[in-house]
Amino acid sequence: MNPAQKNPAQPGVIQPGVIQPGVIQPGVALSGWTTLELGGPADRFLDAATEPELTGAVAAADRAGEPLLVLGGGSNLVVADEGFAGTAVHVAVRGVGTHAGDGPAVTVTAAAGESWDGFVRHCVAAELSGLECLSGIPGLVGATPIQNVGAYGQEVAETVTAVRVWDRRRCTVVGLPAAACGFGYRTSGFKRSPGRFVVLNVSFALTPSPLSSPIRYAELAARLGVAPGERVPLAAARAAVLDLRRGKGMVVDPADPDSRSAGSFFTNPVVGPGQLAAIERIARGRFGPGVTVPHFPAPDGQVKLPAAWLIERSGFAKGYRASGAAISAKHTLALVNPGGGSTKGLLALASEIRGGVRATFGITLEPEPVLVGVTL
Repeated sequence: MNPAQKNPAQPGVIQPGVIQPGVIQPGVALSGWTTLELGGPADRFLDAATEPELTGAVAAADRAGEPLLVLGGGSNLVVADEGFAGTAVHVAVRGVGTHAGDGPAVTVTAAAGESWDGFVRHCVAAELSGLECLSGIPGLVGATPIQNVGAYGQEVAETVTAVRVWDRRRCTVVGLPAAACGFGYRTSGFKRSPGRFVVLNVSFALTPSPLSSPIRYAELAARLGVAPGERVPLAAARAAVLDLRRGKGMVVDPADPDSRSAGSFFTNPVVGPGQLAAIERIARGRFGPGVTVPHFPAPDGQVKLPAAWLIERSGFAKGYRASGAAISAKHTLALVNPGGGSTKGLLALASEIRGGVRATFGITLEPEPVLVGVTL
């Protein structure tokens, strides 16, 4: 995302194109710093390009008792139309370093403000395997351990070795090993303790190889023309993932209105065997005895259900529009701002979808993006 090219002019609101790095400015439009292009102004805004600027601004806001919003790439963020009554700090700290790790692995450390996809591209070009299936995901490196970002059979928890953070409670920098990060499906200890930690950099253990990790995801294997479990050249894996994501509107592209989204709006629900059986009975009763509910193994004997399938079977098709928002024409899980929309309208559509799935299957979908100043 290039904030300087986003956000129409609003009276009394500073536009992203005139941001001064390292200087706190009032009334900056947050719509220009999110991929949804929604959200009102922040009372105060800082584009922090160095660690001291970042930690200093966070500590100053905490000392003053002011609300604080730490912004990354804005790709997983829904901000209220009214904006944010506090200080918004954009993480712009850059830098990538590589050093020998334990055994055959190489440790690569990236600053929180690095573009995630740019970092993955760098690793693929350096023939370091382990992140290639996470190509094309928008946002910054610092957000990936918080969400435990995953796609196409990989997730960052598999390769993260350490996360260096600013601990707001203790007012100090702390290095956390992966075992202390509390990783789970699309979650982490950072997400379960919202706001406490500000990620400064992330270290990954990657495998020196021109070949990908074993391809686990059936859709990706089919696109590559290989059997699941096979390896392919890193560049081929990255290209196939980008192709698949682009076809679903999941690669940020100013020319594609379907990419004006926060990615997948709902997480795939994880249920136990009893709830799965109940949903299967509902599906057969509503759609016929031959209908099967797709599901995938999850930890502790549970299964993961595709939220997109539940949404579609509840009557919401790709391209569905309501309240000035829409379901992507390419991917049912992505809710998009077609242009000129509002956060209020987007959440009205999300609430309608959520209610429809609950009424159909008795299951409540949970939102994946971070909601700022709003609830669902």
